Amino acid sequence: MSALQELVAMRIRTFIREPEALFWTFGFPILLAIGLGLAFREETEPTPVPVAIEIGTAAEHYLDALSAAPEVEPILLDRAAAEQALRTGEIPLVLAGTGSVLFRYDPARPESRQARLLTDFAIQRAAGGTRPVEIAEDPERLPGGRYIDWLIPGLIGLNLMSTGMWGIGFGIVHMRQKKQLKRLIATPMRRTDFLLAQILARLAFLLFEVPPIILFAWLVFKVEISGSLLALLVVIMVGAFTFAGLGLLASSRARTVEGASGINNLVMLPMFVLSGVFFSASRFPDAMQPIINVLPLTALNDALRAVYNEGLPIGALSGELAILAVWTVLSFGLALKFYRWQ
Repeated sequence: MSALQELVAMRIRTFIREPEALFWTFGFPILLAIGLGLAFREETEPTPVPVAIEIGTAAEHYLDALSAAPEVEPILLDRAAAEQALRTGEIPLVLAGTGSVLFRYDPARPESRQARLLTDFAIQRAAGGTRPVEIAEDPERLPGGRYIDWLIPGLIGLNLMSTGMWGIGFGIVHMRQKKQLKRLIATPMRRTDFLLAQILARLAFLLFEVPPIILFAWLVFKVEISGSLLALLVVIMVGAFTFAGLGLLASSRARTVEGASGINNLVMLPMFVLSGVFFSASRFPDAMQPIINVLPLTALNDALRAVYNEGLPIGALSGELAILAVWTVLSFGLALKFYRWQ
C-alpha cells in the first residue's frame, strides 16, 4: 500500500507541475463560461427584434406605429443596405412595398419567422383591428444566409490562427532547446532573414490547410464563395502572415514547450471566444466592441465573410486588411527586438 500511495502522490505532483494541464482542466472551462455568459447573457427585459424599413416605400407609413411597439425596433435603410443586412443576418425582416406593405425574409431562419409574426401583430394592433392591413410576402432563401454559410469562414480563420501560432511556436522552441538557434546565429545569417523565413514557410502549408475545408463545405453543405477567388486568396495570405508573426512573438522568449503552450493559449483563447468563430461577436456588450473589433481574428473573420458570403471586392476590405497589417508589422518588429537566440 505504501508503494501505491507513493505512486498516486507522484502522479498528483506531476500533474500539478504541468501548467498546460492545469489551465485546460481548471482555467479553460471557467474562462469559456465567462465568455459565453457575456455573449448569451439573460436580458432583464425582452429585447426588441430589429426590422428594416426601406426608405421611400409604403412601409414608411407604419414607422411611428412600429416605433411605439415594444416588440420590434424599426430601422430606416435604403434598398441596398436593407438587402445586405437581410443577407448577412443582421436584420431578420425587411419591410418595403409600393401600394401595400411587403415583407421580405428568409423562411428558413427562425428569427425571420418570429420577426414576421411580431411585426404583423404590431401593424394590425396599430390599425385598431377594424380592418386588417393587407400585407404581401416575399419569402426567399438567401444565398449565404444559413448558419453553415456563416460558420465556414470562421473555421477557416480559426484554422489559420491555430496552425500559424502552434506550428511556428513549437518549431522555434524545439530549435532553442536543441541549441540550434545558438548555432545558426554564429553563421553569417541575418536575424531578419531567419524570422521572415518562418513566416514565408507558412505559405507552403496553406495549400494543404484551406482548400480541403472549402471543398468539403461545397461538396457536403453546398457552401459557395460569393466573391472572387483572388480576393479570398489575398485575405487568407494576409491572415496567415499575421498569425505567423504572432506565433514568432509568442515564441520569442519561451524556452520550453510548456512555456510556449501557455503563451499561445493566453493569446488565442480570447480570440477563440470573442472573435465570432461560432457565434456573432455582436452578442457581447457594446463596451467590449471596440476591443473585439481590433483583434486580428475578428478582422480576419469579418474579411473572410465579406468575400465568402457577401461577394465584396478587396477594395471594400481596407479596414480589416489594415488591422491585420498593423498586427503583422507590430508582432514581427517586437519578435525581432526581443528574440532569445539561446
